Amino acid sequence: MPRRIKFYRVEERYGCFSNFAPCPIVIDGLEWPTSEHYFQGQKFVGTEHEEAIRCVGSPMTAARMGRDPDRPLREDWERVKEDVMREAVRAKFMQHKKERNILLSTRDAILIEHTSNDAYWGDGGDGTGRNRLGQILMEIRDELNDHR
Repeated sequence: MPRRIKFYRVEERYGCFSNFAPCPIVIDGLEWPTSEHYFQGQKFVGTEHEEAIRCVGSPMTAARMGRDPDRPLREDWERVKEDVMREAVRAKFMQHKKERNILLSTRDAILIEHTSNDAYWGDGGDGTGRNRLGQILMEIRDELNDHR
């Protein structure tokens, strides 16, 4: 049975798997401070909210802004959010060699975002969550291995 690697906090061993990790990414010619900034900004693509989120100082602030119900969420968000996450994660690990090597070092381990704060992207804290971030990380790991 493959080993299980749980991650959540940036300062922990596999903290670079977190979208809050300080790994700037460039997508479509724009630099985003973290993959969290990019993900949250894409909820408002083409609006002033997108740029405001891109420019804030911390991923936590970007996350709060992205969850603000007073901001006009794009209509297709539920349909595109996983593709947006995949694009952000792919960019991070393609653009940062050290983090890419950490991801590849996990081999066939099951990657789990372990948090009670999120049952969609994470495991819900008790393993009942969907762990979509962990699954996307494993997909990107497979892509990177295929290109070695």
